Amino acid sequence: MANTPQAKKRIRRNTRRTVINKNRLSQIRTKIKAVDAAVEAGDKTVAAAALKAVQPELARGVSKGLYHKNTASRKFSRLTKRVAALQTA
Repeated sequence: MANTPQAKKRIRRNTRRTVINKNRLSQIRTKIKAVDAAVEAGDKTVAAAALKAVQPELARGVSKGLYHKNTASRKFSRLTKRVAALQTA
């Protein structure tokens, strides 16, 4: 158990940040699923629009420390490849 005032404050702060980070991750995952659903449905315009919405969210996740830079880049690259394959097919 925390004894010092600093440790108690860190516990309070970490609890607040955990809620914020979970919400942010959930939002990113939801947008990724929207791209996946559009690709599965074969809807090119919706998939492109959803991909455009995902990119800033992933970048924000990197800047906030939720994702490593390379992880976000990999996720976006794979999504982009799937949408591009859909548009050429």
